[in-house]
Amino acid sequence: MNTPEWLKPGIYGALIGAVFVGTVGFSWGGWVTGGGANKMANAMSRDSVIAALLPVCLDMSRTDSDRIAKLATIRETSTYKQRDAVMSAGWATMPGSETPDRDLAQACVAALDLEAS
Repeated sequence: MNTPEWLKPGIYGALIGAVFVGTVGFSWGGWVTGGGANKMANAMSRDSVIAALLPVCLDMSRTDSDRIAKLATIRETSTYKQRDAVMSAGWATMPGSETPDRDLAQACVAALDLEAS
């Protein structure tokens, strides 16, 4: 197929423009793919659930009869194992659940540190 000579600059300009707009849109324009949007939505919903369950964890820690001993154990453990200590204390296990939630335990550790200071 023979294209007219006057049409070639327009075709090249359209192709270069499309590549430029796509590159700028995905890098600086905030465009995301469907998979990326799904990942962000899942992370946001997980964060919202943890934020909603955090008061339950703190209430369980306040009403625990062994609160003083368990808090002392949590404070004595190294920083990276405090989450596991909260999980073993049972404060990150929601009513109706059999296993503790790691993300909730981490949020509870942060809130307990803020609460203690």
